[in-house]
Amino acid sequence: MADDISVKDDVELSEYLMERLRKLEEEYYKLKELYRRLEDEKRFVESERIRYEREVRRLRSEIERLRSPPLIVGYISDVLEDGKVVVKSSTGPKFVVNTSQYLNKDELQPGTRVALNQQTLAIISVLPTPKDPMVYGFEIDEKPDISYSDIGGLDKQIEEVREAVELPLLKPHLFAEIGIEPPKGVLLFGPPGTGKTLLARAVAHHTHATFIRVVGSEFVQKYIGEGARLVR
Repeated sequence: MADDISVKDDVELSEYLMERLRKLEEEYYKLKELYRRLEDEKRFVESERIRYEREVRRLRSEIERLRSPPLIVGYISDVLEDGKVVVKSSTGPKFVVNTSQYLNKDELQPGTRVALNQQTLAIISVLPTPKDPMVYGFEIDEKPDISYSDIGGLDKQIEEVREAVELPLLKPHLFAEIGIEPPKGVLLFGPPGTGKTLLARAVAHHTHATFIRVVGSEFVQKYIGEGARLVR
């Protein structure tokens, strides 16, 4: 009788221990999965922290840039032998100033537009050549794809234009040999839709020239010389 009770207790203890072991294993896998998720979240938070720190540095740099004083626009008048440069500021007077060591010395030529420090008038950077805002309205076609074969009914006009425009551009030595001054240009006139622009595009294509399209009325300006300046 006592042996039966002892065996029964051993079986119950074994079952209890097995159940307990199973629960511990389940708890272990749950904790392991939780640890893995926390590690992933930690890496994500770390990457976000680095990204935000970079963004903060960028914004601080942008704030410092915006807080910096404005620069003065000037033009180089002369380059001296000792590394100094004579500049003319936008206010009028000329100054002998220093240049930044990070600038390309070959770019510092007379007539170059530069940015000057307000206090020392030292050259900070080289500015691009100013452009007339009126030329932004022009349509520029670097290489038109129109050929003479695309134009019909203008054989005589094509021949005349090729002799007056294309030949001086492609073979100027022929005019020099016979002592003839080549024409400066030609004027195409006629009603709208007769092929004037198409013919000009074809000339640009065959001479490898840039085609600039502009409405003629834009050359009519209020002040004398403005129209000629736009043409140049």
